[in-house]
Amino acid sequence: MLRIGIFGVGHLGKFHVNNWKDISSVEVVGFYDPADNNAALVSEQYQLKRFTNINKLLDACDAADIVAPTTSHYALCKSAILKSKHVFVEKPLANTMEEARELLKLAKEANIKFQVGHVERFNPAFLALKDHELAPMFIEVHRLSQFKPRGTDVSVILDLMIHDIDIILKLVNSNVKSISANGVSVMSDTPDIANVRIEFDNGCVANLTSSRISMKKMRKMRLFQKNSYISIDFLEKKTEITKLTSNPDKNAFTFDIETSHGKKTIAFYSPKIEDHNAIKMELESFRDAIINNTNTVVSEVDGFRAMEVAHLILEKIGKNK
Repeated sequence: MLRIGIFGVGHLGKFHVNNWKDISSVEVVGFYDPADNNAALVSEQYQLKRFTNINKLLDACDAADIVAPTTSHYALCKSAILKSKHVFVEKPLANTMEEARELLKLAKEANIKFQVGHVERFNPAFLALKDHELAPMFIEVHRLSQFKPRGTDVSVILDLMIHDIDIILKLVNSNVKSISANGVSVMSDTPDIANVRIEFDNGCVANLTSSRISMKKMRKMRLFQKNSYISIDFLEKKTEITKLTSNPDKNAFTFDIETSHGKKTIAFYSPKIEDHNAIKMELESFRDAIINNTNTVVSEVDGFRAMEVAHLILEKIGKNK
Protein backbone atom coordinates (compact mmCIF):
# COMPACT_ATOMS: atom_id res chain seq x y z
CA MET A 1 0.00 0.00 0.00
CA LEU A 2 1.45 3.34 -1.10
CA ARG A 3 1.14 5.97 1.64
CA ILE A 4 0.31 9.48 0.38
CA GLY A 5 0.62 12.75 2.29
CA ILE A 6 -1.19 15.78 0.88
CA PHE A 7 0.29 19.24 1.34
CA GLY A 8 -2.36 21.90 0.75
CA VAL A 9 -6.11 21.24 0.76
CA GLY A 10 -7.44 24.42 -0.78
CA HIS A 11 -9.61 24.53 -3.90
CA LEU A 12 -7.48 22.14 -6.00
CA GLY A 13 -6.20 20.19 -3.02
CA LYS A 14 -9.74 19.04 -2.22
CA PHE A 15 -10.02 17.59 -5.73
CA HIS A 16 -6.83 15.64 -5.04
CA VAL A 17 -8.21 14.36 -1.71
CA ASN A 18 -11.41 13.19 -3.44
CA ASN A 19 -9.50 11.39 -6.17
CA TRP A 20 -6.87 9.75 -4.00
CA LYS A 21 -9.62 8.19 -1.89
CA ASP A 22 -10.93 6.44 -5.05
CA ILE A 23 -7.54 5.16 -6.22
CA SER A 24 -6.57 1.60 -5.39
CA SER A 25 -3.34 0.52 -3.67
CA VAL A 26 -3.11 3.93 -1.99
CA GLU A 27 -3.64 5.12 1.58
CA VAL A 28 -3.93 8.83 2.35
CA VAL A 29 -2.23 9.08 5.74
CA GLY A 30 -3.12 12.72 6.29
CA PHE A 31 -2.66 16.29 5.17
CA TYR A 32 -0.88 19.50 6.06
CA ASP A 33 -2.51 22.91 5.66
CA PRO A 34 -1.70 26.01 7.74
CA ALA A 35 -5.23 27.46 7.48
CA ASP A 36 -7.05 26.30 10.63
CA ASN A 37 -10.63 26.82 9.44
CA ASN A 38 -10.10 25.07 6.11
CA ALA A 39 -8.13 22.25 7.75
CA ALA A 40 -10.91 21.64 10.29
CA LEU A 41 -13.49 21.36 7.48
CA VAL A 42 -11.36 18.92 5.48
CA SER A 43 -10.52 16.81 8.52
CA GLU A 44 -14.21 16.48 9.39
CA GLN A 45 -15.51 16.00 5.84
CA TYR A 46 -12.96 13.38 4.76
CA GLN A 47 -12.09 11.89 8.15
CA LEU A 48 -8.42 12.63 7.52
CA LYS A 49 -5.72 13.30 10.06
CA ARG A 50 -4.35 16.81 10.05
CA PHE A 51 -0.62 17.18 10.58
CA THR A 52 0.62 20.53 11.88
CA ASN A 53 4.27 19.59 11.31
CA ILE A 54 5.55 19.11 7.75
CA ASN A 55 8.34 16.71 8.71
CA LYS A 56 6.02 14.44 10.70
CA LEU A 57 3.72 14.05 7.70
CA LEU A 58 6.71 13.37 5.46
CA ASP A 59 7.94 10.70 7.90
CA ALA A 60 4.51 9.05 7.77
CA CYS A 61 4.22 8.86 3.95
CA ASP A 62 6.01 7.34 0.96
CA ALA A 63 5.04 10.11 -1.46
CA ALA A 64 4.13 13.78 -1.12
CA ASP A 65 1.33 15.35 -3.13
CA ILE A 66 2.04 19.09 -3.07
CA VAL A 67 -0.98 21.24 -3.94
CA ALA A 68 0.14 24.33 -2.03
CA PRO A 69 0.63 27.86 -3.46
CA THR A 70 3.48 28.17 -5.97
CA THR A 71 5.58 30.16 -3.50
CA SER A 72 5.66 27.09 -1.22
CA HIS A 73 6.58 24.51 -3.88
CA TYR A 74 10.34 24.75 -3.49
CA ALA A 75 10.48 24.39 0.29
CA LEU A 76 7.98 21.52 0.38
CA CYS A 77 9.56 19.66 -2.56
CA LYS A 78 13.05 20.05 -1.10
CA SER A 79 11.94 18.78 2.31
CA ALA A 80 10.31 15.75 0.69
CA ILE A 81 13.27 14.95 -1.59
CA LEU A 82 15.77 15.21 1.28
CA LYS A 83 13.74 12.52 3.04
CA SER A 84 13.79 10.39 -0.16
CA LYS A 85 10.04 10.73 -0.68
CA HIS A 86 8.47 10.61 -4.13
CA VAL A 87 6.97 13.94 -5.21
CA PHE A 88 3.93 15.07 -7.15
CA VAL A 89 3.76 18.87 -7.35
CA GLU A 90 1.22 21.04 -9.08
CA LYS A 91 2.42 23.28 -11.89
CA PRO A 92 4.49 25.36 -12.07
CA LEU A 93 7.39 23.35 -10.70
CA ALA A 94 8.68 26.23 -8.56
CA ASN A 95 8.46 29.98 -8.13
CA THR A 96 11.87 30.89 -9.58
CA MET A 97 14.28 29.31 -12.05
CA GLU A 98 16.95 29.06 -9.33
CA GLU A 99 14.56 27.01 -7.20
CA ALA A 100 13.62 24.83 -10.19
CA ARG A 101 17.28 24.11 -11.02
CA GLU A 102 18.01 23.02 -7.47
CA LEU A 103 14.96 20.75 -7.38
CA LEU A 104 16.15 19.06 -10.60
CA LYS A 105 19.57 18.48 -9.05
CA LEU A 106 18.14 17.17 -5.78
CA ALA A 107 15.63 14.86 -7.49
CA LYS A 108 18.36 13.33 -9.65
CA GLU A 109 20.62 12.75 -6.67
CA ALA A 110 17.82 11.21 -4.59
CA ASN A 111 16.65 8.95 -7.45
CA ILE A 112 12.99 9.46 -6.58
CA LYS A 113 9.91 9.65 -8.80
CA PHE A 114 8.92 13.23 -9.52
CA GLN A 115 5.83 14.33 -11.44
CA VAL A 116 4.59 17.84 -12.26
CA GLY A 117 0.84 18.44 -12.47
CA HIS A 118 0.39 19.47 -16.10
CA VAL A 119 -3.07 17.94 -16.14
CA GLU A 120 -3.87 18.81 -19.78
CA ARG A 121 -1.57 15.94 -20.81
CA PHE A 122 -4.37 13.72 -19.50
CA ASN A 123 -7.26 15.61 -21.11
CA PRO A 124 -9.44 13.16 -23.10
CA ALA A 125 -9.38 15.47 -26.14
CA PHE A 126 -5.57 15.38 -26.23
CA LEU A 127 -5.28 11.66 -25.49
CA ALA A 128 -7.66 10.96 -28.40
CA LEU A 129 -4.72 11.84 -30.66
CA LYS A 130 -2.28 9.35 -29.15
CA ASP A 131 -2.40 7.10 -32.23
CA HIS A 132 -2.12 9.96 -34.73
CA GLU A 133 1.16 11.23 -36.09
CA LEU A 134 1.57 14.81 -34.93
CA ALA A 135 4.22 17.04 -36.51
CA PRO A 136 2.74 20.56 -36.40
CA MET A 137 4.43 23.44 -38.18
CA PHE A 138 1.96 26.11 -37.03
CA ILE A 139 0.07 26.13 -33.73
CA GLU A 140 -2.64 28.56 -32.61
CA VAL A 141 -3.77 28.53 -28.97
CA HIS A 142 -6.42 30.42 -27.00
CA ARG A 143 -6.80 29.81 -23.26
CA LEU A 144 -9.27 32.29 -21.78
CA SER A 145 -10.74 32.35 -18.29
CA GLN A 146 -12.97 34.60 -16.24
CA PHE A 147 -11.26 36.55 -13.47
CA LYS A 148 -10.91 34.91 -10.06
CA PRO A 149 -8.71 36.31 -7.27
CA ARG A 150 -7.46 32.76 -6.57
CA GLY A 151 -4.26 32.07 -8.49
CA THR A 152 -3.20 35.68 -8.98
CA ASP A 153 -0.08 35.09 -6.89
CA VAL A 154 1.51 34.25 -10.26
CA SER A 155 1.14 35.75 -13.75
CA VAL A 156 -1.27 34.42 -16.37
CA ILE A 157 1.81 32.89 -18.02
CA LEU A 158 2.54 30.65 -15.04
CA ASP A 159 -1.13 30.23 -14.15
CA LEU A 160 -2.73 29.36 -17.52
CA MET A 161 -0.37 29.58 -20.49
CA ILE A 162 2.11 27.13 -18.97
CA HIS A 163 -0.37 24.30 -19.71
CA ASP A 164 -0.12 25.05 -23.43
CA ILE A 165 3.63 25.63 -23.29
CA ASP A 166 4.02 22.12 -21.87
CA ILE A 167 1.80 20.57 -24.57
CA ILE A 168 3.62 22.44 -27.36
CA LEU A 169 7.06 21.41 -26.09
CA LYS A 170 5.78 17.82 -26.04
CA LEU A 171 4.52 18.07 -29.64
CA VAL A 172 7.38 20.02 -31.23
CA ASN A 173 10.58 18.03 -31.26
CA SER A 174 12.85 21.05 -31.67
CA ASN A 175 14.62 23.72 -29.63
CA VAL A 176 13.12 27.18 -29.12
CA LYS A 177 14.73 29.66 -31.51
CA SER A 178 13.08 32.93 -30.49
CA ILE A 179 10.24 34.36 -28.42
CA SER A 180 8.29 37.60 -28.77
CA ALA A 181 5.64 38.54 -26.23
CA ASN A 182 3.43 41.25 -24.86
CA GLY A 183 1.29 41.28 -21.74
CA VAL A 184 -0.79 43.64 -19.60
CA SER A 185 -1.53 43.72 -15.87
CA VAL A 186 -5.20 44.67 -15.58
CA MET A 187 -6.69 43.29 -12.35
CA SER A 188 -3.58 42.15 -10.49
CA ASP A 189 0.10 43.03 -10.06
CA THR A 190 1.23 40.53 -12.71
CA PRO A 191 0.21 40.11 -16.38
CA ASP A 192 -3.45 39.05 -16.69
CA ILE A 193 -3.49 38.82 -20.48
CA ALA A 194 -0.65 37.94 -22.84
CA ASN A 195 0.07 37.14 -26.46
CA VAL A 196 3.18 35.15 -27.34
CA ARG A 197 4.92 33.95 -30.50
CA ILE A 198 7.40 31.09 -30.18
CA GLU A 199 9.60 30.11 -33.13
CA PHE A 200 11.43 26.77 -33.16
CA ASP A 201 14.61 25.70 -34.94
CA ASN A 202 12.64 23.33 -37.19
CA GLY A 203 10.52 26.22 -38.52
CA CYS A 204 7.42 25.59 -36.41
CA VAL A 205 5.68 28.70 -35.09
CA ALA A 206 3.29 28.80 -32.13
CA ASN A 207 0.98 31.72 -31.33
CA LEU A 208 -0.47 31.66 -27.82
CA THR A 209 -3.05 33.94 -26.22
CA SER A 210 -3.95 33.57 -22.55
CA SER A 211 -6.29 35.73 -20.50
CA ARG A 212 -7.85 35.49 -17.06
CA ILE A 213 -10.07 38.54 -17.57
CA SER A 214 -12.24 37.16 -20.37
CA MET A 215 -16.05 37.23 -20.45
CA LYS A 216 -16.08 33.60 -21.58
CA LYS A 217 -14.00 30.48 -21.13
CA MET A 218 -12.02 28.95 -23.95
CA ARG A 219 -9.27 26.31 -24.09
CA LYS A 220 -8.56 25.57 -27.76
CA MET A 221 -5.47 24.50 -29.65
CA ARG A 222 -5.24 24.24 -33.44
CA LEU A 223 -2.45 22.28 -35.12
CA PHE A 224 -1.52 22.74 -38.77
CA GLN A 225 0.80 20.23 -40.42
CA LYS A 226 1.43 18.76 -43.85
CA ASN A 227 -1.86 17.41 -45.24
CA SER A 228 -3.88 17.90 -42.04
CA TYR A 229 -5.47 20.35 -39.60
CA ILE A 230 -6.35 19.30 -36.06
CA SER A 231 -8.55 21.14 -33.58
CA ILE A 232 -8.42 20.28 -29.86
CA ASP A 233 -11.02 21.71 -27.49
CA PHE A 234 -9.70 21.01 -23.99
CA LEU A 235 -12.77 22.59 -22.37
CA GLU A 236 -15.50 20.80 -24.32
CA LYS A 237 -13.34 17.67 -24.73
CA LYS A 238 -13.76 17.52 -28.50
CA THR A 239 -11.20 16.78 -31.19
CA GLU A 240 -11.64 17.23 -34.95
CA ILE A 241 -9.32 16.23 -37.76
CA THR A 242 -9.34 17.46 -41.35
CA LYS A 243 -6.86 15.78 -43.67
CA LEU A 244 -5.93 14.89 -47.21
CA THR A 245 -6.01 11.12 -47.45
CA SER A 246 -6.24 8.18 -49.81
CA ASN A 247 -7.56 5.93 -47.04
CA PRO A 248 -10.23 7.86 -45.09
CA ASP A 249 -11.62 6.73 -41.75
CA LYS A 250 -14.86 4.80 -42.26
CA ASN A 251 -16.72 7.30 -40.07
CA ALA A 252 -15.34 10.33 -41.91
CA PHE A 253 -17.24 12.73 -44.09
CA THR A 254 -15.30 12.98 -47.35
CA PHE A 255 -15.30 14.80 -50.65
CA ASP A 256 -12.88 14.97 -53.58
CA ILE A 257 -11.11 17.99 -55.00
CA GLU A 258 -9.07 18.45 -58.15
CA THR A 259 -5.51 19.71 -57.65
CA SER A 260 -2.48 20.23 -59.88
CA HIS A 261 -1.36 16.81 -58.64
CA GLY A 262 -4.63 15.11 -59.48
CA LYS A 263 -7.69 14.21 -57.43
CA LYS A 264 -7.38 14.42 -53.63
CA THR A 265 -9.78 13.29 -50.93
CA ILE A 266 -10.50 15.53 -47.95
CA ALA A 267 -11.78 13.74 -44.85
CA PHE A 268 -13.42 15.27 -41.75
CA TYR A 269 -13.75 13.14 -38.64
CA SER A 270 -13.61 13.14 -34.87
CA PRO A 271 -11.61 10.44 -33.09
CA LYS A 272 -13.38 8.63 -30.27
CA ILE A 273 -13.12 10.46 -26.95
CA GLU A 274 -12.67 8.17 -23.95
CA ASP A 275 -14.25 10.21 -21.17
CA HIS A 276 -12.36 10.09 -17.89
CA ASN A 277 -11.29 12.16 -14.89
CA ALA A 278 -7.99 13.80 -15.90
CA ILE A 279 -6.88 14.60 -12.35
CA LYS A 280 -7.53 11.04 -11.21
CA MET A 281 -5.69 9.69 -14.25
CA GLU A 282 -2.58 11.81 -13.61
CA LEU A 283 -2.51 10.75 -9.95
CA GLU A 284 -2.90 7.11 -10.98
CA SER A 285 -0.01 7.51 -13.42
CA PHE A 286 2.13 8.85 -10.55
CA ARG A 287 1.17 5.85 -8.41
CA ASP A 288 2.00 3.47 -11.28
CA ALA A 289 5.42 5.06 -11.85
CA ILE A 290 6.30 4.46 -8.20
CA ILE A 291 4.92 0.92 -7.96
CA ASN A 292 6.28 -0.24 -11.34
CA ASN A 293 9.51 1.80 -11.19
CA THR A 294 8.78 3.47 -14.52
CA ASN A 295 9.20 7.05 -15.74
CA THR A 296 6.57 9.61 -14.75
CA VAL A 297 4.44 10.93 -17.62
CA VAL A 298 5.35 14.56 -16.86
CA SER A 299 8.79 14.54 -15.29
CA GLU A 300 10.59 17.27 -13.37
CA VAL A 301 12.58 17.90 -16.57
CA ASP A 302 9.33 18.48 -18.49
CA GLY A 303 8.17 20.83 -15.75
CA PHE A 304 11.49 22.66 -15.84
CA ARG A 305 11.40 23.11 -19.64
CA ALA A 306 7.87 24.56 -19.53
CA MET A 307 8.84 26.85 -16.68
CA GLU A 308 12.00 27.96 -18.49
CA VAL A 309 10.02 29.04 -21.57
CA ALA A 310 7.42 30.73 -19.33
CA HIS A 311 10.13 32.78 -17.62
CA LEU A 312 11.67 33.74 -20.97
CA ILE A 313 8.22 35.03 -21.93
CA LEU A 314 7.98 37.02 -18.70
CA GLU A 315 11.41 38.55 -19.42
CA LYS A 316 10.21 39.63 -22.88
CA ILE A 317 7.04 41.14 -21.42
CA GLY A 318 9.12 42.97 -18.80
CA LYS A 319 11.33 44.50 -21.47
CA ASN A 320 8.28 45.71 -23.43
CA LYS A 321 6.83 47.68 -20.53
